[in-house]
Amino acid sequence: MNEQTLQQLLSDLKERLRITWDEEDWHLRRLIQQSETYLSELTNASFNFLKEEWPKEILLERCRYVYNNAGDEFEINFHHELSRLILSVAIGKVGVVRGSETVSGDV
Repeated sequence: MNEQTLQQLLSDLKERLRITWDEEDWHLRRLIQQSETYLSELTNASFNFLKEEWPKEILLERCRYVYNNAGDEFEINFHHELSRLILSVAIGKVGVVRGSETVSGDV
């Protein structure tokens, strides 16, 4: 994720959480990066969060849950949205599927 995208997501997340101070920015940036990794590993895709609103909303919601120590409830409460996201990636509606990777020794 580039710095411009990270900065925009940080601003959006702070607005969502109603955070007006900067002392937690480093923590919030980590949450954003961890949530991007979570969605990427879940869907095997990368997203343009500046252009794709729906994946961005899911990312921000996951950040909100983790920030409020409820990360374990995110998958339960967003099961349908996550399933829809996986399906949307599979049919090419959102995201860019990452290239196939092989493990050393696989034929």
